[in-house]
Amino acid sequence: MVRAPSFLYRLYERRLMAELPGRELPRHVSVILDGNRRWARELGQPAAYGHRKGADRMTEFLEWCEEVDIKIVTLWLLSTDNLNREEKELHELMGIICDAVEALAQTGRWKLAMVGNLDMLPEFSRKRLRDAEAQTSAVEGVYVNIAVGYGGRQEIADAVREFLRDEAAEGRTLEEVASSLTLDDITAHLYTKGQPDPDLVIRTSGEQRMSGFMLWQSVHTEMYFCEVYWPDFRRTDFLRALRDFTQRERRLGK
Repeated sequence: MVRAPSFLYRLYERRLMAELPGRELPRHVSVILDGNRRWARELGQPAAYGHRKGADRMTEFLEWCEEVDIKIVTLWLLSTDNLNREEKELHELMGIICDAVEALAQTGRWKLAMVGNLDMLPEFSRKRLRDAEAQTSAVEGVYVNIAVGYGGRQEIADAVREFLRDEAAEGRTLEEVASSLTLDDITAHLYTKGQPDPDLVIRTSGEQRMSGFMLWQSVHTEMYFCEVYWPDFRRTDFLRALRDFTQRERRLGK
């Protein structure tokens, strides 16, 4: 694919940025970082090469979010389905993810939160991720959810399980719980409890499906599907997604 000269992209980015002031931008942007393996395969490289390049792109993306004052970002790095991949690739991928999350923590710029069922991960990886999260506990920058070992169905099941345990600890019977259960009860036990739902979900690589991502939270979310693979995702692509978001009429079911 022939690319336009970089100076043309810079001019185009300036034009896109000029269109954003005064528009309502998303508070919470979530991203399905898709296409790392296919990107590597097209270059004749192993999957790990694509995963590393994709991990490198995260810092830039968070800087772009800072630039337009987005408050919350969710990055989906590893699904529960991904845990079924070949052992060698999964081991490499977990190492790359841990390295990338630790690098984000070491900047001291962003507050990290792990979202997912980390009990499904190897113990050493789980510890590295939790330690990186703790390292940023006092940071007041962009709030960044790192979705690892994440699946939308798994999240809802875990939320219901946690809710039932809390109710049992209060001495309530199953019949009492069933008769009083509300949507807010489930929401209050999600991995993202206390956060606003994502306003915008971006998926790279041309795939036009959610794959179970944030099933509960995305009822009123705007979707943006981008053709480029995640390692090739540019600031231009991000600004296009934001412009597209500002041009939509969000009725939120009303």
